[in-house]
Amino acid sequence: MPISPTRSKPFLAITMGDPAGIGPEIILKALASPMVWRECRPIVVGSVPVFKKEMERLGSSLKIVSFSGAHISNNQKLVVKGRLPILDSLKKPLGRFPMGKARRETGAASLQCIDTAVHLAQSQCVAGIVTAPINKEAIHLAGCTHPGHTELLAALTKTKNFGMMLMGGPLKILFVTTHLSIRTMPAALTTKGIFNAIQLAHRAMRQHFQIARPRVGVAALNPHAGEHGLFGNEEQRIIAPTILKAKHAGMRVSGPWPADTLFGAAVRGDYDVVVAMYHDQGLIPLKTIAFGQCINMTVGLPILRTSVDHGTAYDIAGKGKADPLSLIQAITLAARLARPL
Repeated sequence: MPISPTRSKPFLAITMGDPAGIGPEIILKALASPMVWRECRPIVVGSVPVFKKEMERLGSSLKIVSFSGAHISNNQKLVVKGRLPILDSLKKPLGRFPMGKARRETGAASLQCIDTAVHLAQSQCVAGIVTAPINKEAIHLAGCTHPGHTELLAALTKTKNFGMMLMGGPLKILFVTTHLSIRTMPAALTTKGIFNAIQLAHRAMRQHFQIARPRVGVAALNPHAGEHGLFGNEEQRIIAPTILKAKHAGMRVSGPWPADTLFGAAVRGDYDVVVAMYHDQGLIPLKTIAFGQCINMTVGLPILRTSVDHGTAYDIAGKGKADPLSLIQAITLAARLARPL
């Protein structure tokens, strides 16, 4: 789905993520890639001092260009390959902080960048946002009560019906539940939650990927889809009736299918998107076939948002070892899905 030669490249806001993690490093590496500049005009939302320090560490040859959000479109000639366009969104400069550790101040900095990027997208200064990873402990230390990016972005945009979709290789997976313990997850499965996930998957395929009648495959929760109640009754009690409801609403949906066969069928092309009941049910097959190349996309928001499929990688932060491929993929997808402003 390449960008048309007659279409102008979209502006995208790329958030710094946690400055104590690998976010700044992978952003610098991604913006050194010709692929990114062929697809879009990236604006980094972050801290100029943080990026200067990371550039010194990596020996980056990029040239920093700093400007305000209100003047993005007026400065588009400055957003060119070989430069690092930065909108410094921090209310006060970060002091010294250790790499690879969760701190209140670094969590607060990552939150400020997200807030600024959302404002830019809602004001139509940029066509979408791409987020580098944040650390959940750090943002909680900074006072954020949301479990992660997805829920935070929904709150900032006042979105009630939203979902996390991850994609890589031939798989696109939307999750009914995300960051819950296995012990509490079955009780969180409801008709409303499953129907919303199916509906979001259906709409995302139509809206973003131009599939007129998407094929949605729904995973069972239990082994062998419960084996008629022998291994659990969630399929009979909740999942199957919800799938029937979705069919009556005009969606092309089937299941619940045992997870050990559904994902293989999706890889073969039998389904356009899979609805998984919980986090690891979908992430294990996805990362098995596309580790390091997956993309996280929040569906249902009034703005376009993609992200990497990994965390802050504190263990390698500041060591120059981070792979930018997932971020490059996320930027490329956002550029191709972006609508003209």
